[in-house]
Amino acid sequence: MIDFKTLYETYVTGVYRFAFWLAGNSTEAEDITSETFIRVWTRKDDIRTETLKAYLFAIARNVYLERQRKNRNQVVLEETYPDPAPGPDRLVESQLELLRVQTLLRALPEIDRTAFILRVRHELPYAEIARILGISLTAAKVKVHRVRKKLLIDRIEREVT
Repeated sequence: MIDFKTLYETYVTGVYRFAFWLAGNSTEAEDITSETFIRVWTRKDDIRTETLKAYLFAIARNVYLERQRKNRNQVVLEETYPDPAPGPDRLVESQLELLRVQTLLRALPEIDRTAFILRVRHELPYAEIARILGISLTAAKVKVHRVRKKLLIDRIEREVT
């Protein structure tokens, strides 16, 4: 019968390499190798010395397969997850943008502002907007287009400066 120290020193490198090829990473291979030798130590009376290397590899494989079964439903968590909510700087920026748009809309004639709000905010068709405002369909389209154009020009001017 071989003592544990000799067994370990003789076969640890081979078992580790085998475990590394199974697991694909060194940390996992070290864990499998350690568990393999722990199991051999606890069952040292069952060792068949004529097939010791194959016996160790079989244990290592079984340890690997058990770990795979246990980890099947686990997912790797990222170290950090981005916060889906906008940050304080983005909130302030959005509020400032909203204030700019509201200020620009208030400076427009009421009928233009109303046409734009009915189309953009309430998604009414142009025919309905024309009926509400008592203007032609073409006039409703033109009013909404002009407001969009003014908002776009304002935004472009702010981005350029």
